[in-house]
Amino acid sequence: MGISERKERQRAELREHILGVAREMVVKEGFSALSMRKLAEAVEYAPATLYLHFENREAIARELCVRGFGEFLAELEPAATAKEPLERLAVMAAAYVRFGLAHPETYRLIFMEDPKLSSELFQGAPDGAGPRSFALLSGVFEDLKSAGRLSAEAQPARLAETLWAGLHGIVSLKLTCAAFKDTRAEDLRDTLLETMVNGLPGLKPAKRER
Repeated sequence: MGISERKERQRAELREHILGVAREMVVKEGFSALSMRKLAEAVEYAPATLYLHFENREAIARELCVRGFGEFLAELEPAATAKEPLERLAVMAAAYVRFGLAHPETYRLIFMEDPKLSSELFQGAPDGAGPRSFALLSGVFEDLKSAGRLSAEAQPARLAETLWAGLHGIVSLKLTCAAFKDTRAEDLRDTLLETMVNGLPGLKPAKRER
């Protein structure tokens, strides 16, 4: 290995080390605690060294979120292979909730720490992990509509957004207020899907007033 290759490897290793320490800091204290000065102290390098790898604090935060979204997408993609749309919907919803509960730090990082940054990554390039994740879910409703199983007026993106909001609500509630009631997240997920697909169980028309 030549000198230039060795230096490049050392540079990459240091960059990964900086990101690793930054992630631990954010997980423990939130994005507000992340600063170049504190990070430099934690990795035991001069602040100037950090600026050789990252333009500023925002660049580090963005990289952490991008990687977190990549992990989230990697969980959803295998679940999106089922051919039957409703089966795919159930498997993807299960994957969503499973990821949030199994990786609470990453979930908080990408959805609950910096709303502005999370929104930016969702509204960015369509090939980003965030937009691709949503496209997988929206694609289920698009397939249902194409097969004539939804009305012509149905809006697949709106339906996907509604389901996403419900799943996010379940995960965030369990992460921030685990003592709220005692229904398992998995059961809440199933009830959400059942209600969305089939409506409220046993709902009867309202009685007309005479």
